[in-house]
Amino acid sequence: MSNKGKILVVDDDRLVLATLTYGLAQAGFEVIDADNGDDAILLAREHRPELALLDIRMEGLSGFDVAAYLREYLHIPFMFLSAFADEETVAKVKELGAVAYLVKPLDIHQIVPAVEAAFANRKMSQAASSSSKEQPSGDSNSLATDLVLQQMVALAIGVLMHRYSLNRQDAYERLQKLSSTEGRDLETQARMLVEAVEMLAQPANVK
Repeated sequence: MSNKGKILVVDDDRLVLATLTYGLAQAGFEVIDADNGDDAILLAREHRPELALLDIRMEGLSGFDVAAYLREYLHIPFMFLSAFADEETVAKVKELGAVAYLVKPLDIHQIVPAVEAAFANRKMSQAASSSSKEQPSGDSNSLATDLVLQQMVALAIGVLMHRYSLNRQDAYERLQKLSSTEGRDLETQARMLVEAVEMLAQPANVK
């Protein structure tokens, strides 16, 4: 019986979708799947998953469209799975507030830990929300800040995976090494990396 949580998986590649669905179910998650954005939104409204794993580029509604709906109307956190990590895509992923960004190709053994981490972050977010209602200061603000920092690190790891064709663990270790070499903490290094990518996405000023 699934007990790790309910996740919506969306990908228009049927083989990828079947692989993700099977792998996450085997890992103990309750999985709802869809191969297009319209069905994804309908299923999300009906089943209210705790997390969504979204492909970005699909026919019809894109993963970005689905993510915007989930955030605005259902308040469901989401992570992206995509073969693309160009500057514009990375900037949009950050703007929407994804909890993680995974770059294809990935095997299920790399995706499961990322999904488990996202569920852990969700629990932390709920704890921050609950704490803020009971005592609106201190620890709750710290928890919320921790969440933002974790999202930034996850995004930076996705960028490194794409740029250097690394798996998730190797990308994380490269980020750690870079932060150590530059004498910065991991979160600061991640933020600087993502901001650099965003700068590249900006159109050049033509004078």
